[in-house]
Amino acid sequence: MFNEDRALKSVAGDGLRTASATPATRRPGVLGRLYGIVTWLQFVLLATLAVPALLLIPGLQRRRALVSALARLALRLAGMRLELQGLQQLAQPCIVIANHSSYLDGVVLCASLPPWFGFVIKREMAAVPVAGILLRRIGAEFVTRRDRVRGARDARRLLRQAQTGQALVFFPEGTFGEAVGLQHFHIGAFTAAVRADLPLYPVAIRGTRHCLPPGSPWPRPGTIGIQALAPLRLERAPQPQDERDRALRLRAAGRAALLAALGEPDLDTERPA
Repeated sequence: MFNEDRALKSVAGDGLRTASATPATRRPGVLGRLYGIVTWLQFVLLATLAVPALLLIPGLQRRRALVSALARLALRLAGMRLELQGLQQLAQPCIVIANHSSYLDGVVLCASLPPWFGFVIKREMAAVPVAGILLRRIGAEFVTRRDRVRGARDARRLLRQAQTGQALVFFPEGTFGEAVGLQHFHIGAFTAAVRADLPLYPVAIRGTRHCLPPGSPWPRPGTIGIQALAPLRLERAPQPQDERDRALRLRAAGRAALLAALGEPDLDTERPA
């Protein structure tokens, strides 16, 4: 039978999490360090300038559109070129899942996706100066990971958002590391898609690992590809107890689609949830 509490907790576990500890990569030369310092300064400057505008601009869609434009500008100034494919097929509402390999992934999706998407983010980010204000003003959905009671409440809120037509973005791996490949997928995003009867779009991100490697503070210029794959959707189950099985099957299908598109190793060593 479908275990509601377990599924609700898993939704909260799909927010953007802190990357797993990885050894630092080789430090760049003088020019590389100079590029990195300038890139971080312009990222911070644009984020700081965005806050007053976000406090004054009415309308969530307008605020999201502004942040998306600033994210595109920041990437362009950093010499990180975006190549978009298939994003025009995204339907509203829907659930998006994406592979996670760098801290740049959220910025890249913010720059690429339409302004009607909300991002699922760990609650600790709400306390970060500047970033916390920015995220609140663009309607980010914060989730608690270490408090079971608050985590379950956050998860129920996400499910209600999905059921009322809110388009949400999840990184189902929840974290990233130095090894190339897809890690275990938490089931929360797929539970939300099944419960809300929404199409699920796998989105393949390529190039962010090169532009900001895990374990390194030094960004690099490069090309970043964002490809929306064909939508996945299962027929509505006649019995509620079938929901967990459908979520598991949707997770397997989404994982297979991303593995095929990325051509990366399957690093999942966990048993199915």
